[in-house]
Amino acid sequence: MKQYLIIGNGAAGTTAAEAIRQTDSEGNIVLLTKEALSFYSRMRLPEYVAGKLQESDLIIKKPDWYKARDIDLKTGTTITRVDFNAKQAFTATDGVIAYDRLLLASGSTSFIPPVEGRDKENVFSLRSVADARKLADLPGKIERIVVIGGGLLGLEAGAALLAQGRKVTVVEYFDRLLPRQLDTQGANLLQGLMETMGFDFRLGQVTEEITGDATVTGVRLKSGDLIDADAVVFAAGVRPDLGLVQGAAIETDRGIVVDERMETSLSGVFAAGDVAQYDGINFCIWPEAVEQGRVAGINMAGGEAGYRTIAPSNRLKVAGIAVASAGEIDPDNKFLSDTSIQGDVYKKIVTNDQGRTIGCIMIGDLSDFNTIVKTIKGE
Repeated sequence: MKQYLIIGNGAAGTTAAEAIRQTDSEGNIVLLTKEALSFYSRMRLPEYVAGKLQESDLIIKKPDWYKARDIDLKTGTTITRVDFNAKQAFTATDGVIAYDRLLLASGSTSFIPPVEGRDKENVFSLRSVADARKLADLPGKIERIVVIGGGLLGLEAGAALLAQGRKVTVVEYFDRLLPRQLDTQGANLLQGLMETMGFDFRLGQVTEEITGDATVTGVRLKSGDLIDADAVVFAAGVRPDLGLVQGAAIETDRGIVVDERMETSLSGVFAAGDVAQYDGINFCIWPEAVEQGRVAGINMAGGEAGYRTIAPSNRLKVAGIAVASAGEIDPDNKFLSDTSIQGDVYKKIVTNDQGRTIGCIMIGDLSDFNTIVKTIKGE
């Protein structure tokens, strides 16, 4: 009877556990997470911060789900070290868990740029439910908040804090919002809509210092501008959590390098989700994590499955505004495109020299988004 160990119970780890059980009905599956909750939605954390839902509403897989599939879920369990030769994982409480097959699905951590003053009181990030609890419970005297990062998480965090009645300024390094999802024209439209909600934006700016003694009093930009602030929220992206493979004989780059089976350079050790890197790529998106987890689980249990890179496709609600993009968004206008703006609706369809649709951007009206995505994928 095989012993399966999965470190991380996000989209990749949970999907892998299910795939293992579907392939191997008898093996022992241990699924570990340092979080206090079972699998929950990180994407909905801003809604929790805004007070729009309860913590229990975040949970995607309740305890009965694991019990029905004979998956041993251990919450609140931190793995401090893995002996890959002995095939043993060690917990923070001196426990030892042996395995035959191991999946590293430890995800990613918030990227905190090396900004002077980042260790002051009232400096936050938003990656876990523990982070969300802190932001949800901010005292009323914290009125002015600077969010560093104008990507999806930064805008959603800002919207949640606006819903609390606070003043929010977003500082973004790029010259437009959502630089991974939108071109300049689409980003400008979104920015205008969000400014009517109360957002203040500083684009094309670099944060140089968080001012104050022990507690935040402001944010100084490289341009010399000083933004008064009572708190700062970092939303500057994520980095794969490679802590468990430091010094190990496992190939890494920006993430843990895997093949099409999701197996690492060490036989019997797999990786999936934000921590993994396949073919030099990691988009750190939900569909990618789910598919990688599925492929890893099947192969860990002796089945056969191969992973193919998933073209990035995002369908989002940004502060209540519908936004979607897929494939090549062509921010530099290297391809042919058909664009239109009608009021608060923006659409851009990108085609290559052969006339094939290779990407799209939509704001406001997403009615034909799924159809276009299928065209992009050649379905």
